[in-house]
Parts: sequence; C-alpha cells; structure tokens
Amino acid sequence: MPLATFTFGDAVLTVLEFAFLFLWIWIAVGVVFDIFRSSDLSNWGKALWALFIIVVPYLGVLGYLIVRGHTMHEHQEQDRSQYEAFRQYTRTTAPTGPGEDISKLVELRDRGVLTDEEFERAKAKAIG
Repeated sequence: MPLATFTFGDAVLTVLEFAFLFLWIWIAVGVVFDIFRSSDLSNWGKALWALFIIVVPYLGVLGYLIVRGHTMHEHQEQDRSQYEAFRQYTRTTAPTGPGEDISKLVELRDRGVLTDEEFERAKAKAIG
C-alpha cells in the first residue's frame, strides 16, 4: 500500500511544490503579457523574447526580469492610471435615470420654461 508511506512531511513538500509551480506560472504569464503589450519593443524583439522564453523558460523569464523588469512596473502604473481615468470618465458621464430627468423637468417648469402640458408630455416620455 503506497499511501501508507506518504508522510506529513511529504504532504507539506507537495503543497510547497504546487505553490512554487503556481508562482512560476504566474510570473511566466505576466512576463509574456508584458512582452506583447510593450510598445517600445519592435515585433522582432517581441518574437525573440517569446522564442527565448519558449526554448529556455527559466533563463528566458529570469533574463527578461533582469533586463526589462523596470518596464513591467511602468506598464502596471500606466494601466492603473488608464483605469482610474476611465473610472473618472464613467462617473462624470454616467447616463441619467428617469428620476434625474424628471427633477430637471420640474426645475424647467418652475422657472417657466415649460408649460404644464409640455411638462406632462416630457414626464411621460422620461418614464416610459
């Protein structure tokens, strides 16, 4: 029975091996994504880095992290700033709901810009 020889130490070692494998895959995928989103690399440079990582994975990823690791951080900062700009844009240009439309119509009616009949038509249009 081979399961009887599987000790607690073996289980801990297996968990550590899976953790390191997961971290390695995470780093390698991050490097590959960074290669293809780099606008400062030519297409030939991207192809050579990808080939280097495919042929010699550990040395390729380690070499990329040593040579171009600073650009990975710059790309992350650029992505973060683009995301924040997008969130700010969507907050300021969010479509208004019927409640806001009706409150604007009430304001226009109170100022005398709309008659009661025009207000009712516009309110019905805003609601449905």
